[in-house]
Amino acid sequence: MADARSELDAIFTRLGIQPIAIEHPPVHTVEEALPFWTTLEGVHTKNLLLKGAKGGLWLVCVPTDRRLDLKVLAAHVGAKKFSFASAETLLDALNVVQGSVSPLALVNDKAGAVQLVLASDMLDEPRITVHPLVNTATLSLTSEELLRVVEATGHTPKIVDFDTLSSAGA
Repeated sequence: MADARSELDAIFTRLGIQPIAIEHPPVHTVEEALPFWTTLEGVHTKNLLLKGAKGGLWLVCVPTDRRLDLKVLAAHVGAKKFSFASAETLLDALNVVQGSVSPLALVNDKAGAVQLVLASDMLDEPRITVHPLVNTATLSLTSEELLRVVEATGHTPKIVDFDTLSSAGA
């Protein structure tokens, strides 16, 4: 993990990005993290690693208050059905543990096996908060910075308008 964090820091340096960072006790859920995030500017995120019924992995990053219809999302991205990836799959694919998942973990997906899905309304916000491979810190990045870091990992996110998706699936 130290090598991945060094690589992530190198990406920030190469791109000229200086995230706003806070450290906090370990958090495993959004609810546990919220009290620590009050001083950190940005839309706070929840991140889910999902597994397709016929294979494939999707990392879905949405605002914490977003409710997801996994059936509708699966159909939208071309998966038959989604299930939550196991802790073992999460560790194998992104080399992070539950509670530490974020788009920054794509630095560990050298094979490009994980497809990132980002909520479009989240990208309309000035800043987004994400974990830097651990659940004892949170970073605030501009939306543009987050997209640049994701691109630097070799990934192209799928941007989804969940409001339209929800009404289309209803």
